[in-house]
Amino acid sequence: MTDSVYHGSYVKIREVNLSFCQKGRDFGRGFYVTKFRSQAEQWAIRKGRWRNTQGEVTEFWFHEELAGILKLKFLKFDGYTSDWLDFIVLNRTNPSPAQQAHDYDLVEGPVADDDIATRIMYYINGSVPKEQFLSELTYKTPTHQLCFCTDRSLSVLITQESRTAGAISKMDNEIVLALMMDCNINEMEAVDRYYTSKTYTQLADENTTFYQKPWQEIYEMLKKELGLGK
Repeated sequence: MTDSVYHGSYVKIREVNLSFCQKGRDFGRGFYVTKFRSQAEQWAIRKGRWRNTQGEVTEFWFHEELAGILKLKFLKFDGYTSDWLDFIVLNRTNPSPAQQAHDYDLVEGPVADDDIATRIMYYINGSVPKEQFLSELTYKTPTHQLCFCTDRSLSVLITQESRTAGAISKMDNEIVLALMMDCNINEMEAVDRYYTSKTYTQLADENTTFYQKPWQEIYEMLKKELGLGK
């Protein structure tokens, strides 16, 4: 199962490179996304202003089930807990930002926004007790961030392009097989008819969004184009 997640930046993200990621963030150095599109939009506006652009939101898909299969080390915080605060402080006070203060592949939990970050500094300095700090967050608007901390973790972050290609590839297999059976032809001939068709050209153009349709509907278009079933 995959879930939509979003990244707000000053440009559209085509490829994730962890070496470009900032140090000293909440969950350490990594690529951050959120399940809340509105939150990513706010990030995009903010980062766009810094770079004099409108900002862009890039949608990805997070394959959490695959993360389990790959046995990625995954740390989750369900809210503004004591453990969450300790982990934030661990990363923000890391004396060697070039190296992670932890060995997790993925970390998920609430965001320490500007207001919270300021209060964290008071907490670190001993001006605010932990209990008081956490109680202040009781009615805080829910936030969310998911950090991909290692190159290995990026294998479960799926881009729009790869998801589209995967959907089309799955359709290809179904349609070629159906064409072989209905026309009583071999695989090579079915592949040739399919990939040289106008139907396939339309399907391959992601702007048509044909890849979101059931493969049977695309196959009916192909049959009509090839004059089958008359």
